[in-house]
Parts: sequence; structure tokens; C-alpha cells
Amino acid sequence: MQGVAATGALAGLPAWITTASAKEPPGTATGSAKVLSGTEFDLTIAETPVNFTGRSRLATTINGSIPGPTLRWREGDTVTIRVTNRLAVDTSIHWHGILLPYQMDGVPGISFRGIAPGETFAYRFKVAQTGTYWYHSHSGMQEQTGMFGAIVIDPARGESIRADRDYIVQLSDWTDEDPHRVMSKLKMQSDYYNFNQPTVVDFFRDVSKEGLSAALDKREMWNQMRMNPTDLADISGYTYTYLMNGTNAAGNWTGQFRPGEKVRLRFINSGAMTFFDVRIPGLPMTVVQADGQNVEPVTVDEIRLGVAETYDVIVSPKDQAYTVFAQSMDRSGFVRGTLAARAGLSAPVPAVDRPEPLTMGDMMGAMDHGAHGGAPMDHGMPAMDHSAHAMPATGADPLAKPSTTVRHARTEYGPSVDMRVDTPRTNLDDPGVGLRNNGRRVLTYADLRTVGGPLDKRAPGREIELHLTGNMERYVWSIDGVEFGKSTPIHFQHNERLRVILHNDTMMTHPMHLHGLWSELEDADGKFLARKHTVNVQPAQRVSFLVTADALGRWAWHCHLLIHMDTGMFREVVVS
Repeated sequence: MQGVAATGALAGLPAWITTASAKEPPGTATGSAKVLSGTEFDLTIAETPVNFTGRSRLATTINGSIPGPTLRWREGDTVTIRVTNRLAVDTSIHWHGILLPYQMDGVPGISFRGIAPGETFAYRFKVAQTGTYWYHSHSGMQEQTGMFGAIVIDPARGESIRADRDYIVQLSDWTDEDPHRVMSKLKMQSDYYNFNQPTVVDFFRDVSKEGLSAALDKREMWNQMRMNPTDLADISGYTYTYLMNGTNAAGNWTGQFRPGEKVRLRFINSGAMTFFDVRIPGLPMTVVQADGQNVEPVTVDEIRLGVAETYDVIVSPKDQAYTVFAQSMDRSGFVRGTLAARAGLSAPVPAVDRPEPLTMGDMMGAMDHGAHGGAPMDHGMPAMDHSAHAMPATGADPLAKPSTTVRHARTEYGPSVDMRVDTPRTNLDDPGVGLRNNGRRVLTYADLRTVGGPLDKRAPGREIELHLTGNMERYVWSIDGVEFGKSTPIHFQHNERLRVILHNDTMMTHPMHLHGLWSELEDADGKFLARKHTVNVQPAQRVSFLVTADALGRWAWHCHLLIHMDTGMFREVVVS
């Protein structure tokens, strides 16, 4: 969490946090992105120097800036984006959440071969939606080194969400380290960046709350599972500097307003590995859009943005300044900006919340476990291989509700899986670890209602179940215990309506992104909630959504935590 000492809000934070300069060398623009509008766009990918920490490093930039230019499109237009590669390696751009022909989706090896050095690739497609989205590289670790930007699509019939001001708030994480070196460290020691380890003080706190015997049993159980209840994020503020619109906390990105105005803030999590918890102390936020889709307004104090998610909110500030505060889920750092009625105003920066450990519910789900809880570590007889097959039909309407019968694939019983959950929880009203009972109204998936309901009124014709799996000691991530390089495609039939169940057998939250198709989130009773392109699945949680396979082609489906994707939590979907 370098570069934040100038805020004066470091009390109680780790000693390794240092003061750093927010200077940027010539040639790299940060702090604000140019807005490009129309139907013809030219983007150039190159390496340019940047300095977020007092040390100059090379970033991967789009038109020389971090973030890249904001692209403003209009619903119904056909856009052409010419992308020129000035790097020494291949590159690509994926248009996150955008519905388009699969050849334009920008995933090397799936939808096209990538953009070679010196080449220009022309993306061309018709814009068929509205709202807030973003774009980023899908090549190597370029997303981590700065290659991302925002997309705003204006409705053809005019905007129904009324606001006097409109700001993009694009969050990201930056490391001065080579991202491949970061991954190598995690491979050697999965908690390398986790300085929030259980202490003797924590043990005696457990003793005072639960008694000596229960505290000893709890510590023994965690040791047996070779897991850490404070392992909330793979990469922390020890190496990360958190950015808001390409500016660190000391740089203090500022959006101005006039008193009495309604201000629209388009929050985008463009982080490579960081979940951000966002709030504006003293200023409630009315959520009006999730993942580019209008939702019935709901007013909250705080929102957790999973990697790749977007939320649009309306705020009504008065004649003063407000801090826009985004802290990492593991509480190892933050970035702040300011909403101000006049230039030069600022507001107090809140202290980072105390990190909370994972609970046994996070680890084991809904089961009534004993002191040790054997279910997650039970390596019993192999179960059926279910990944791309319809569930058996029983009863009058077997697909009216999502299945609750857990079916572990045979492939989960191998070296790539160190944990399995047999009794997952299905609650969508849980804000997640660190946000429970914090005295603030926190948005949950249960609060979301996409305006207009589902696009497809049909019931699902079949149901598939996929398990999110991993091995923390080996630091490998997979689906059904199979890393991408060893997997086979999942097949959807063109225009079929199906249900997908994602079952998380790991201790991490995974933001799962299905390219080219909407994921229509439902509750445990099968009732439609929200249309999304990225769905967070918490530890020991079972989440379901409906998909209409209306887009022919080859599509990527993966965890949007960059290193999780890179190490195997990725599948190809073929719609034919």
C-alpha cells in the first residue's frame, strides 16, 4: 500500500507501508483518461514509463495512459476499433461484458490468434446493449501492468438514469514487481504476501470467547487442513499500490460538483487480483446499475466490487467534500479520492477496517460441523463426472429449483484439489467476510433486481454443475480439479436454455466471467435476481444462474483473478 502516507491515515497499519512520490515521468498520462466517442477508434499498445511508488517502471499502456481512453459508444451503432501493437510480444483486447461475434471477443487461442508485434487488428461489431463496461488485455500479464480502460454505452432512446454529473471511478492494483515473479513467489509459498498471520493474541482472544478446549481444537483443525483463516487475498498491499483512475491515494483523484446536483459514479474494478470494498462516508449511494444493466434502485453505504464487476451509483452531495474510500478485502491497503464542491477541498480519510478471519461457515458451508469438521477433507469414493451433462430428471419439475445434491467429479480426487465442500451454503444475502455486521448497509446479490426481468422467459432444459477447485500448497487453480491445459471444452447447444451451478470448494472468492453470454443470477428457489457478466462465488458457496446459449462460437469462461486464470481456472465453451 505504498504511496499513501500523505493522507495521514496510516495509524495502526503495517510497518512496511512507506511514503512514496506520486510523480509520473513524461510520456505517461495518469489521473484522468481521454474520452473518445463516435464509431471509429484507433488504439496503440506500447510500453511507457510510469511512477506510482517513487521508482520508475515500464507499464503496458493504451494511447500512452493508465487507464486507457474511455470509449463512448451509442447503442445500435457499428463500431470499428483499430488496435496497433507496438510491443515486442503479442497483445489483445477483450471487450468485457460486450455481446459480439466470437471472432471479435479478443481471446488468443480461443477467438483469434492475437495481435503480433507491429500488426494492426480491426475489431468491428454492432453495439447491442447499454451501460458501463470496460476493456483489457487478454494476453500474458498485460492487464496487471496497466492495460485496461472504460466503456460507456449511451442508450439510443436517451438515458433513463438522470444525473447532473457523470464520473468513472476505475479501481486497479499496481506492483513494481514483474508479475511473473509475483506468480513464481506464490508457487513457492502461497501465503508469501500475507502478513496478516494468526498470532498468540488471536489465540487468547479465541480462548476468551470460546474456551481453551474449543480454541485448541480450532487451531489444530486449521493446522490439519494446512490452511490459514486470514488468507483473504493472494496478493496484498505489501507489493500492491492501489489506484483510482490511475492515481494513488496520495494523488487524490478529485471529482467536482455543484451543491444540489445528482452525481453518477461508474465504479469499475479493473484490478488483477483485488476485491475492493467501496464507501463514501456520510454519503449514501443509490445503486442503479450492475454490470451495465439497470437495476431497481437500492440505497446502501458500502459495495464490494469483485474483480471485473461494475456498479453505477447516484449520490447527492451537499456543499462540502467527501472521501471516496476503497479498501482491499484483506485490509492491507486502500486508495481514496474526493468528491468536492470546490477545488482544493478534502475530507477525512477513514482508517482501514480491522481484517476479519474466515469463519468455519466460509470453509465448510452450512453443515453442523464438530470441532474438526471432516467433510471438506473427506476423500471418499469418487463421484460421477458431471461437468457438461444434464442432471437426472426426477419428479414433476426437477429443474424448477437449483439442485442441492452435491456431485463431486471424479477428477476432483487428485493432486490439484486439497479441499472439498459437501454442504455448501446458498445464501446470497451474505456480504462476505469483513463486511458482516459492520454497522453499515452493505449491498448483497440478494438486493439486486434487474429492471425488466430475464431476457428469456423459458425454464432451463438441463442443469450442469461445475466445481471451483484448487490446491493452495501447490498454488494451482482449476475447475473440477482439472487445469485448463488438461481440460476439454464444455458444449452448449445453440439457443438452449440451461442452468449453471458453480460450487466453490476453495477458501477464496472467485469472480467467474462467462464471455459472450449473460449469466442470469437466481436465488436458491430459482427466482430471477439479476443479469450479470461476472458472478462472485464466495468460499463454500453454491451459486446458480441461467444462460441462453444464443451466441454461436468459442467462448472463454474463467476466474477473473488473473493468476487463478493463468494457473488453470479456465475453460472453453463451445456453442454449436
